[in-house]
Amino acid sequence: MKYLSLNQNSKSTLFNNAVKQGLARDRGLYFPETIPQLPKSFFDGIEKMNINDMAYRVIKPYVGNQILKDKLMEIVKETLDFEFPIIEITDNIAALELFQGPTLAFKDVGARFMARYLGHLNQDSKDEITVLVATSGDTGGAVANGFLGVKGVNVVILYPKGKVSEIQEKQLTTPGQNITSLEVDGVFDDCQEMVKTAFLDSALSSVNLTSANSINVARWLPQMFYFFIAYRALKSKNKRLVFSVPSGNFGNICAGIMGQQMGLPIDHFIASTNVNDAVPRYLETGTYDPLPTIQTISNAMDVGDPSNFVRIQKIFNHDIVKMKKALSGYRFTDQETRKALKEIYDLKGYIADPHGAVGYLGLKEYLAKQGKDQYGVFLETAHPVKFLDSVNKTLKLEVEIPERLKETLSKQKVSVPIKDYSELKAYLMN
Repeated sequence: MKYLSLNQNSKSTLFNNAVKQGLARDRGLYFPETIPQLPKSFFDGIEKMNINDMAYRVIKPYVGNQILKDKLMEIVKETLDFEFPIIEITDNIAALELFQGPTLAFKDVGARFMARYLGHLNQDSKDEITVLVATSGDTGGAVANGFLGVKGVNVVILYPKGKVSEIQEKQLTTPGQNITSLEVDGVFDDCQEMVKTAFLDSALSSVNLTSANSINVARWLPQMFYFFIAYRALKSKNKRLVFSVPSGNFGNICAGIMGQQMGLPIDHFIASTNVNDAVPRYLETGTYDPLPTIQTISNAMDVGDPSNFVRIQKIFNHDIVKMKKALSGYRFTDQETRKALKEIYDLKGYIADPHGAVGYLGLKEYLAKQGKDQYGVFLETAHPVKFLDSVNKTLKLEVEIPERLKETLSKQKVSVPIKDYSELKAYLMN
C-alpha cells in the first residue's frame, strides 16, 4: 500500500515512512492510494470472529508487508486489551463507551497502536525520534501514556493554556520521563499550526520529527477498530446502523467512514459538533469557511479548522452530493449540551460526558427525520470524570473519581510556557 500526499506535491511512500514523517514534505496529510475492500464473507461471519483477528484483518492491508504478521498481531492485541461496552439509552439509541482504556479517552486506541508501532520501527536505531503533538484535551494524555518510557522516542505536547480540564492537564503534564508539555498562550488551532510549521522548517532538519495527532496514519487508521467492534456486537439487531460522532479534528469520524468504504455496513454518519461548526456549515452551504475557535464545555471539539476534513473530502472526491448521502452535520450550544446531559441521565440514569451529550443530540435530531428501522449509536469519547465541573453542576451529583486517576491528580503539574512558534523552535533545537 502506497500513501499519497493530499497536497499532491510529494512523492508517494509506504506505511512505515508515512508513520515516521507524520506529515508529507509538502505539508499534506497522507492518504492511502486505494481503499482496500473486505469480502462479503468477512462480514457474514464477523460475529464469530475473535476481535483481535478481526482488527488485524482490517489494518493489515494498510500496513502491507512493512511488518511481520506476529508483530502486527501483538501490537493489535496490546492496543485492544480493554472493553468497549454498548449501553442502551432508549429502544433505538445506545452509547458506545470508548473510555475504558488507561487514560479514559477514545484516543487510547490510536495512541497505543502508534506508540507500539513507532517503538518497533525505532528499536534498532541509534537516532532518537521526537513526537510532536497538539492537543485540545484528551490526545495529550493518551499520547503521553502510550509513549511513556518508549526507548528512543521523546514526546513534546502542545496544549492551549486554560482550555483543557484539570484532569486532562494533569494527565499530560505529570508523566515525566520522556514526556514534555508546552503550555501555549493561545487556542488548539495555534498549537496545531505550530506542529505543522515545525515539520517544514529546514532549520529543524536535524531533529527527527513526527506527529502523534490524527494527521499521522498510525494514529488515525486504528480508530476504525471500534466501529467494526460495535457492528460485530449489534449485527443481530438486523437494523440499519447510524453512528453519531462528537467531532473536533474529524479524525475519528473519518476513520469510521474509511471502514464504511471498506464494506462495513454502516448506513449513515453524523458529525455532531459544538459551536465550532465548520463542517456542518459546509454541508449546508457547500462552502468551507473555518472560523476562529470558540471555547466550550466540550473542549476536545474546540477546533475551528479540522485537519482531517480534507481526508473526508478525498474519500468522496470533493463531491458534496455524495458526501451528504453518507454524512450529516449538526451543531449544538453549551446550553443544549447541558440539557442533553440531564435528559440522558433522566432516561437511563446514565452519566454522559459533554462530548457524548453532543453526539446524543445529533443522533436524536437525525433519527427524528428517518424511518424506524434504524439503530443509532453515539460515541462516549471520554469518561465524565474529566469534566467534573460541567457534569456535577448539571446533574447535581458527584461523579466518582476512578482509582487510577487519584494518583495522577495528586501530582504536581510540570509544563513549559510558550507564546509563539519561535519559542517552540528554540525549545526543539535545544
